[in-house]
Amino acid sequence: MAFHPKALAVFIAACGISTSSAFAPASNSAAARNELTRVNIATGLPNMADMLNLGGRNNNNNSNNNSEPEPEPERRGALIDLDGIAFSGLKGQALSLTNEDFPDRVEVTRVIPADCFEPETAKSLGYLSVSVVGTALCTAFGFAALPILNPANPLTLPFWLAYSVVTGTVAMGLWVLAHECGHGAFSKDKKLQDTVGYVLHSFFLVPYYSWQRSHAVHHRYTNHMELGETHVPEDSNLPAEDKLYDSLELRKSFLNQFGEEKGIQLWAGFQSILHLIIGWPAYLLIGATGGPDRGMTNHYYPNPLTDPKNPKKELFPGNWKEKVYQSDIGVAFVAASALSWAACNGIPEMMAMYGGPLIVVNAWLVLYTWLQHTDVDVPHFTDDDHNFVRGAFHTIDRPYDKLDPWGAIDFLHHKIGSTHVAHHFDSTIPHYKAQAATDAIKENFPEIYLYDPTPIPEALWRVCKGCAAVEKRGDYYIWNNADVKEELLEV
Repeated sequence: MAFHPKALAVFIAACGISTSSAFAPASNSAAARNELTRVNIATGLPNMADMLNLGGRNNNNNSNNNSEPEPEPERRGALIDLDGIAFSGLKGQALSLTNEDFPDRVEVTRVIPADCFEPETAKSLGYLSVSVVGTALCTAFGFAALPILNPANPLTLPFWLAYSVVTGTVAMGLWVLAHECGHGAFSKDKKLQDTVGYVLHSFFLVPYYSWQRSHAVHHRYTNHMELGETHVPEDSNLPAEDKLYDSLELRKSFLNQFGEEKGIQLWAGFQSILHLIIGWPAYLLIGATGGPDRGMTNHYYPNPLTDPKNPKKELFPGNWKEKVYQSDIGVAFVAASALSWAACNGIPEMMAMYGGPLIVVNAWLVLYTWLQHTDVDVPHFTDDDHNFVRGAFHTIDRPYDKLDPWGAIDFLHHKIGSTHVAHHFDSTIPHYKAQAATDAIKENFPEIYLYDPTPIPEALWRVCKGCAAVEKRGDYYIWNNADVKEELLEV
């Protein structure tokens, strides 16, 4: 995966980062694809000789040529060339789905308990208090440590790094609830909901209404190649002049320069830093990883920074422009406060107490968004093949409840990653009712519900290694890993 080329170029220039020849564009033509396999996960794994040639690579096994053909299953599954496609813990399930497998929106809504769509203000405020108190306790501990462990002293860096990780992880719960305000899932009292959402977003330097709009667009166009709003993958078939660099060629240069095993690890590390650390501010400032049809965007300024390919799909149309500026007021106040803090008490103290935890919150946010919509065998679509339900059901639930022995992180983050499919189908479902909605979806639509049991650190590392660029194959855009040995992508 790569950032929008013009967006990343601007962001790198603004940060004063110089690029080396490793980033030079290079052409990449996909090899001819001539071997198709019918993928039908819902009825088991048919054509096992094809599928289990380690990750769906080229299969020349003709041992069954003389045997009787197996009867076609009732559900035929998708017909796709599996060359170069690695498998995640989903085992190709998302690739097995065809248009006929997806119900309409009304059909899914009917199976979800009606109560799931009703936010309860008192309960939402109760969860808000948990996150506020937890963050406040961490912050109080940090202030108590300041006289003893001066952040300006380099020897205290390990302590303040640990403090940032813990405090940022707890404060991520505030972000999840702020996000629910933007979706209308916090309360029926719109004034209360917008007040909470505005204050919390501003605290994280995120313009409330701007992100409310862009995130709704992300939900509408999940896994859409042109109109998707976050983590839209690089199309390997684009001409070199339309890309800042060719991700597949850059990954190959890592492998050639450092050796395959070390090179793939360094590539994964590069990807993780690019997304988890740089990704969120780059998205807010220049629309990095956003779809190409809207041009380069900025969440603090409502007009496109470059001419959009599709002007009718402008990110902030009409009245949203005024709302963007309204959002900027809160962000400007918090930013000015942080700068004043740094001017009065020094940059190290401000970064230790605010900047460091904020970076961790941002990393969590990108981690969730990235992993809920990306893996080596999860496809993307163009407008011809995309619709809302299909996009929503290409969201992946993951075992965040197993990140720690007690499920504390999943609790602190209000189960946002464990119940994300239901959230993407209807974002007005409050987090405390999302499990009931998830259970209903799982029970009634097991063939299309995506759950990957891979532990989160391993899933992240697989995505960092194997999700570089996509190519069009049939109705899908799939992640192309034909140039990487399969064992290198294993976790």
